[in-house]
Amino acid sequence: MSTVIVTGADLAPQALDLLARHDIVYAGKTPTEEDLVALCRAHDPVAIIVRYGKVGAAVMDAAPSLRVISKHGSGTDTIDKAAAAERGIAVVAAAGANAAAVAEQALALLLACAKSVVALDARMHAGHWDKATHKSLELGGRTVGLVGLGAIGLRFARMADALGMRVIGFDPFAKNLPAYVQPVDLETIWRESDAISLHCPLTEENRGMLGASTLAACRRGVIVVNTARGGLIDEAALLAAVRSGQVAAAGLDSFAVEPMVAGHPFQGERNFVLSPHIGGVTGDAYVNMGVGAARNVLEVLARVPAAAGA
Repeated sequence: MSTVIVTGADLAPQALDLLARHDIVYAGKTPTEEDLVALCRAHDPVAIIVRYGKVGAAVMDAAPSLRVISKHGSGTDTIDKAAAAERGIAVVAAAGANAAAVAEQALALLLACAKSVVALDARMHAGHWDKATHKSLELGGRTVGLVGLGAIGLRFARMADALGMRVIGFDPFAKNLPAYVQPVDLETIWRESDAISLHCPLTEENRGMLGASTLAACRRGVIVVNTARGGLIDEAALLAAVRSGQVAAAGLDSFAVEPMVAGHPFQGERNFVLSPHIGGVTGDAYVNMGVGAARNVLEVLARVPAAAGA
């Protein structure tokens, strides 16, 4: 029986049912590269399902029978795709499996920022009543700019439209957009948006795309939401922009380095609403991502022959 390694501590029962003809080996909650190399040497898996940690060349070379690396979710930036291509290993993702969950998290962060939910909650618990002095931001009639119009971005766009927002978006690969999404270039996103929400994959070309110069080009008081990848934002530039008031608030679910460690500059900043990259972590998304990842494994194994002697 061939082996599938899961870089996590569990997998949805529905996904395990699909993989019943394979041995499943779990790498634990926070596997290091050394952990994964050791497991691959011990078990020589035909597939790796990536939940946590990174899979690079060293891990691949430790598994001669490896034929597919399947992401438990949509983002494949933790997988060295160039190394996989060189070794003839397929890289696949469960695209769209967590779209509803992540889009809802983006909306929650946007609303939390616009309505000062976290700050007002803290004030209430401290015994204050700020009705006479507080003013929230009303989103209806304002413009939200989306960078990335895949399954998550379009789901978020639909909810923003339902709030009465003008929705503009940038995605060079998007086709057949709904009528309520106006395609624009990035410069228009920065110039016209009252809120910006990032929904694109991280690449070397867009790393740090939201930095000092782009933030300066935005409307003063813009809200920034990121449920995609932390590397899309220059964190030092965002911190400076929030402190200056150029950015009114930032709602973030992903960060340049994860997990976030104690002492991160965002911690304790009143205009940052933070969550620990849990946008896609719901009961429904857990099942959808697991099933999607398992089906992708089986599909690749069915069409990619095993290496000679494997």
